[in-house]
Amino acid sequence: MNRFLRKALLGTALAVAAAPAFAQSIYGTREPFASEAVYFVMTDRFVNGDPANDHRDQGGEHHTFDRPLEPCDGVVGNVGYLGGDFRGLLDNAGYIADMGFTAVWITPIVDNPDQAFTGGDPITCDGFLTDQGKTGFHGYWGVNFYRLDEHLPSEGLDFAGLTAGLRGHGLKTVLDIVANHGSPGWTMPVPQPQYGQIFDAEGRLVADHQNLPPERLDPAGNPLHAFYNDKPDLAQLADLDADNPAVMDYLVGAYLQWIGQGVDALRIDTIRHQPLAFWKAFTDRIRERHPGMFMFGESFDYEAANIAQFTRPENGGVSVLDFPMKKAMDEVFSRQASAGFERLAEALYLEDGPYANPYELATFYDNHDMPRMDASDEGFIDAHNWLFTARGIPVVYYGSETGFMRGQGEHGGNRAYYGVENIQAAPAHPIHASLRRIANLRKASPALQRGVQLNVELQGDSAVFYRVYEDAGQAQTALVLLNKGDRPRTATVTRMLQPGRWRDGFSGQEVRVGRKLRVEVPAHGVRVFLYDGPVTRADLRQAALKATPRQ
Repeated sequence: MNRFLRKALLGTALAVAAAPAFAQSIYGTREPFASEAVYFVMTDRFVNGDPANDHRDQGGEHHTFDRPLEPCDGVVGNVGYLGGDFRGLLDNAGYIADMGFTAVWITPIVDNPDQAFTGGDPITCDGFLTDQGKTGFHGYWGVNFYRLDEHLPSEGLDFAGLTAGLRGHGLKTVLDIVANHGSPGWTMPVPQPQYGQIFDAEGRLVADHQNLPPERLDPAGNPLHAFYNDKPDLAQLADLDADNPAVMDYLVGAYLQWIGQGVDALRIDTIRHQPLAFWKAFTDRIRERHPGMFMFGESFDYEAANIAQFTRPENGGVSVLDFPMKKAMDEVFSRQASAGFERLAEALYLEDGPYANPYELATFYDNHDMPRMDASDEGFIDAHNWLFTARGIPVVYYGSETGFMRGQGEHGGNRAYYGVENIQAAPAHPIHASLRRIANLRKASPALQRGVQLNVELQGDSAVFYRVYEDAGQAQTALVLLNKGDRPRTATVTRMLQPGRWRDGFSGQEVRVGRKLRVEVPAHGVRVFLYDGPVTRADLRQAALKATPRQ
């Protein structure tokens, strides 16, 4: 840790020690997990730390290892396993923590089929849910939710060992879970073992699609069909019946098993494909055993009103990935940018919005199910400066710290293998350097993590806003100034400006503030000033109190 961050942490500690018990608290959220920053890893595509678990001979004529596709715009995608595993992740946990991340979201760990899928639709460069020839390298095609996929653990390193090892590096574990479907269940020319089947903890077959289309299933008459719906949902995936109590028991039992091995939070796949009552029952049962377990779901929808329903307590109180903000960020920071910071203001929903609490949303600009953001180095730098200072829990997809496979879709490199060589080269990359700088500042600042956001200016290339936090004995205000322009910009702040001794968040230098603060913000840069103490300026305090969610 450099001397400036040490000084920042010391300043925060002193503020905690000196802060009074506040008559009225100011915060964006009291959710502990909102303090985290998440690095999202598709485990098989990160680092192959143990070639002994590659299973390169698996699958026979439908082999599972290394299945390259025809090039898409000159880039060769791959739908086979490529060797990434728990050992590769743990061996490079220090690299992730050094960037300022405090949690790792990993793709599902459950057992997936041992052959490549022969059914489905042929894969195309821009195809979505086209699965012919694909394997379960991604983890989302569970066949036994109680068993680890054999490609992930190593001798002496099981899942519990991984979570303990990550914790030793200061990293929490976010486990990706699926409760909507199993593996593909039909359209195979000849039935394949495991596809459309589900096994219990003892390895007994409890469900089988039997290569039948959903409308030919007989859930009422055939016990092996009872886990499934008789209507299709996503591609050829075997769709789980939310109304069957045995399905709920199976899933809750499996995920409680993994949570008990060191999971700190859950990311829920395809959350909008199961009814709200299902999620309420599921979350109640998980939190009965693990009170306060933070969960966030994927509802692939750019309308805030549609995804917000999952965040409400009566529907399970599950936060969501912030797709509306993702769309806005793409319009502001990508090569195809058509808007300024005012576009991001629309997606914040700070007051009177549809979400139970917007400060608990998982914010991101791309992931494994869409093309990676097509941005210049400067675009990624600007995106990270926003992501780590504005409201929400920042999530960054592996490799984005170097602009890896920028602009590429699923079958054209989005899920490409990263590897040790890219990790070793990353510190020299400008995106990595700026990400590390801003992420570590957020890591040291309770205001940037959980403070209420008050916008001063979000327009064109400029953003100026406060984050105010006074709660649980801590008091800190952050003043954030962003510039996504190609030239330095001089900014003058007077509105709601707290007078007193501030400090530069990066250098630690003291800044005495009176009626105005005049500073230069570098091109594609960020300035953050921190005030370690309770707010005394009346209009700032009043605005912060008014904007504080009451939970």
